[in-house]
Amino acid sequence: MSESAMSAAGEAPGLAVDSHTAAAEMHAQDSESDSEESEMAEAPARDSAAEIPVTSNGEVSDSQEEHFTWDVKHMMTGGPTLKETRIVSSSYGSPSEGIIEAEPYRGGLKNTQSGPVVITDDISKNIALEKLEQVKKWSISTYKCTRQVLSEKLGRGSKTVDLELESQIEILRDTKKKYENLLRLARQMATQFYQVVQTQRQLGDAFGELSVKSPELHEEFGYNAETQKLLCKNGETLLGAINFFIASVNTLVNKTIEDTLIAVKHYENARIEYDAYRTDLEELNLGPRDAITIPKIEQSQLQFQIHKEKFDKLRGSVSVKLKFLDENKIKVMHNQLLLFHNAVSAYFAGNQHQLEQVLKQFHIKLKAPGSEGPSWLEEQ
Repeated sequence: MSESAMSAAGEAPGLAVDSHTAAAEMHAQDSESDSEESEMAEAPARDSAAEIPVTSNGEVSDSQEEHFTWDVKHMMTGGPTLKETRIVSSSYGSPSEGIIEAEPYRGGLKNTQSGPVVITDDISKNIALEKLEQVKKWSISTYKCTRQVLSEKLGRGSKTVDLELESQIEILRDTKKKYENLLRLARQMATQFYQVVQTQRQLGDAFGELSVKSPELHEEFGYNAETQKLLCKNGETLLGAINFFIASVNTLVNKTIEDTLIAVKHYENARIEYDAYRTDLEELNLGPRDAITIPKIEQSQLQFQIHKEKFDKLRGSVSVKLKFLDENKIKVMHNQLLLFHNAVSAYFAGNQHQLEQVLKQFHIKLKAPGSEGPSWLEEQ
């Protein structure tokens, strides 16, 4: 074999490798050319605003400068917004890699809900300031009243006293205590007398049973049974009168008198406030008068006048209520004491007819033992 043939055989593998490399490069160029062709085919379908023609040197063509400027303005004003633009992600090497697709512009802004605008911060601030002012006024008033009460107890402060009204209030409080004791005793009597009536009923039943089972003592047991049953009936009538008396006195003590004492309590609080601001005004008047103290004196004078009017108004109201209460108390207790006396006297005298007349006189209706209210059929 010649040297040329041997050299050709030695170079053959190198040539094969070069041929494969060249083929790969040509295939890559073909794929790139295909991708470029696909991109060029898709280019007309894109938004005209995205087309920027350039020259071979990479510069913008002069003939297209105005068109490019108009397209930029159009993109800024009527183009897609950030919310309408989406980036399409695809696999590596695909023709659409890196393409930003924009949805068509829908124009206009989205309608927002319309309605009254409420500035909650200002409202909350005003409410907080009002509450703070109320707390401030309450604190000042409480301090002044506490100081006035302490000074009165220590004997250092002066106190406004209406002798006639104060005596009436003391009488009313004493009367309430005595009426409460009367009410307690009346309830105790009613409870104990109820037990007596129940015992009489059981005793009458026992006498009646023995009257049947003891022929030799039939009449004696029968008389006692009838007597106990009559006493039991009269006792129930007396209990009705006593319970009516208790209910009326309870209303007088725990409602009528109590309401008047509540008004008296308000009057006493107003009196303490009045004296507190009066003392404060007197102290300011005794001090020097200058640009700082004169506004304080005027403000104190205003507060003093307000509390004075309140005090006078409550004092007149309490006087009227005490007068009406006294009249009402006399009327109510006159009827109730008459009822109690007549009922007790008739019961222990054994006068059943008079006892029943007492109940009719005061319109007292007794409920029969074991009776219940009317059924719904009877009410129809």
